[in-house]
Amino acid sequence: MADEETRDRLSSVLTDPLLALGLDLEAIDIAPAGKRKLLRVAVDQDGGVTLDEIAAATKEVSRLLDESDVMGDRPYLLEVSSPGIDRPLTLPRHWRRNQSRLVKLTTRANETITGRISEAGDDAAVLDVNGKTRSITYADVAKARVQIEFNRKEPEA
Repeated sequence: MADEETRDRLSSVLTDPLLALGLDLEAIDIAPAGKRKLLRVAVDQDGGVTLDEIAAATKEVSRLLDESDVMGDRPYLLEVSSPGIDRPLTLPRHWRRNQSRLVKLTTRANETITGRISEAGDDAAVLDVNGKTRSITYADVAKARVQIEFNRKEPEA
């Protein structure tokens, strides 16, 4: 329970300063690492994040943690990164950032659908499923992940 409370406190401390850098706070993970804790902070933005933006976020997160007692007295290691391709699509911005990618999802009715995201709005996404258009509301999605495609050819402009 303490880690959940710490995550909530971290979220409240980090969200606005990261937004000021143009970054969304995507995830916070706290795990034991010997006598220390490992604090992983994932940030993202439309178009992805660069190494320079990760460095700036790391500097800002480190500064904020030094100025607060949110991590307590126990030593910790800080790791700031992007969430990666395999993270679940849980918010409309995740769908928007992955337009044109192949996604596999399971609906709340337990139907499995694989299709390419052609549009992503505030409440629903439009998928191309085997050449047919299919609209899926986010509320109907139980889980969704981008599928990694090794030999995908980008459509010609």
